Amino acid sequence: MSTIPTATISRLVTYLRILTGLENQGIKNTSSEQLADEAHVSAFQVRKDLAYFGRFGTRGAGYTVPTLRRELRRILGLTRAWSVGIVGMGRLGQAIAHYPNFDQYDFSLKAYFDIDPERVGGEVKGMPVHHVDDMPRVVKEKGVDIGFLTVPHGAAQDAADALVAAGIKGILNFAPSVINVPDDVHVEPVDFLAGLKRLSFYIVNPQLKEELA
Repeated sequence: MSTIPTATISRLVTYLRILTGLENQGIKNTSSEQLADEAHVSAFQVRKDLAYFGRFGTRGAGYTVPTLRRELRRILGLTRAWSVGIVGMGRLGQAIAHYPNFDQYDFSLKAYFDIDPERVGGEVKGMPVHHVDDMPRVVKEKGVDIGFLTVPHGAAQDAADALVAAGIKGILNFAPSVINVPDDVHVEPVDFLAGLKRLSFYIVNPQLKEELA
């Protein structure tokens, strides 16, 4: 399989959300035009994104909603539940832990970690907060697959190193810093300040949004 653009993966997530909504409404069939309209892209873009992974529709008939939804879940690795550990149980870590209906999204919170003595040994939503030093044991016992990094800037690399040493292959990084990991570990940054800066760019340069779309 050729290299898949990151933007394509992001759009697949959007298409899956749209298909889930259509299926919940009892709609059995859709088209690239309908997906494009709801995803705010072109129909050509929808077809191009899907073509990276095979052929899913029929010319003139479009796509069967349940089938395409099932295939996108397979492509995105959502045919199984993923276990998540949060590193850093400050305000952000606790806010994520209290996110409603988290388990409905194919991800299950299994472990919390911190280094603050005032937090370690306590509980969040009925689960204990472990010391980072116990991460290898807890990750193995709980079968944690993915780590959420919600620590301050200065602690991000050490926390990432601990996750990697514990065998974690996927990190969602909320820390405002770039972390270095081995090639076989994927990091997905979540930077709302960067998002705000992109918003400000497009607000003052509205013409460029159309040119880059």
